[in-house]
Amino acid sequence: MADNVSTVRINIDEPRFDQNTYIGRAKHFVITTNPLNLFTSGSGLEEAKTIVENYRKGVTSVPADTTEDKLWQAKQLYDSAYHPDTKEKMLIIGRMSAQVPMNMTITGCMMTFYRTSPAVLFWQWINQTFNAVVNYTNRSGDNPIPLHQLGLSYTLATGGAMATALSLNSIVHKFPPLIGRYVPFAAVAAANCINIPCMRSREITEGIPVFDENGNRLGESKAAAKSAIVQVVVSRILMATPGMLLPPIIMQKLEQGDFLKRLPWAKAPIQVGLVGFTLIFATPLCCALFPQKSSLPVSRLESGLQEEIQRCADPPSTVYFNKGL
Repeated sequence: MADNVSTVRINIDEPRFDQNTYIGRAKHFVITTNPLNLFTSGSGLEEAKTIVENYRKGVTSVPADTTEDKLWQAKQLYDSAYHPDTKEKMLIIGRMSAQVPMNMTITGCMMTFYRTSPAVLFWQWINQTFNAVVNYTNRSGDNPIPLHQLGLSYTLATGGAMATALSLNSIVHKFPPLIGRYVPFAAVAAANCINIPCMRSREITEGIPVFDENGNRLGESKAAAKSAIVQVVVSRILMATPGMLLPPIIMQKLEQGDFLKRLPWAKAPIQVGLVGFTLIFATPLCCALFPQKSSLPVSRLESGLQEEIQRCADPPSTVYFNKGL
């Protein structure tokens, strides 16, 4: 039987599972990225937020019958819907729990309709628009991004993805048909290298908040921002890899048989289903590659920030920051 929270004090400022191990991070993200979180009503999210915020104020602020399991369920739901820095409710399609249903649909269609330039342009535009929303929603830090900077970042990211896809599409005709199916993956990988830094460019120019191990804010660091963005780019590309490399091989085999010749309309649903199956596993496992609360030695920070930290009463040797997702 779960303990009542009135009899034990729980640190809910950290995830339930050990974030210093890959297994612990994977367990955390299996729950946080669960698409079923999307079906929680607005009132359900507000209830979870109230429980979490009241518990942080003191045990007496939550109902007496609140169990440890209920508290963690509220915290995990809160983590899936509210930004860790701004504490604002995130746009529903930008949440990591929307990654599987959104990406399986968009990626499946990108890989089904890749043979003509208009189709390539349309689905790359849809994909990069979605990615821009996700990257903005899961940014690090609590400073608002000006609309003109958002517009420029979105234009650069979308234009880069479209140009990459069209360029590759124009030369793959010389290669076996299977190679053509990998054009969307190459475009997505290239676009992630453009989209994420563009949508988070303010972090690179102004830095992100860094903290000591007790959560005391020490300043803003551009070095931490660059480290965070590199980690996110790597995990996003790896997240897309299984769903964009394995289904083309399966679809190539299926299209050589009689089934899809009799039912050509089934290509898109099968492709979407295959991508969705791989994303169910790839999304949490790749989110878990790097700790959400990342760290850097103080020696790798900007010299000015190092000097500020060294003036502290008990200067830390390591700083921590939210890398984003």
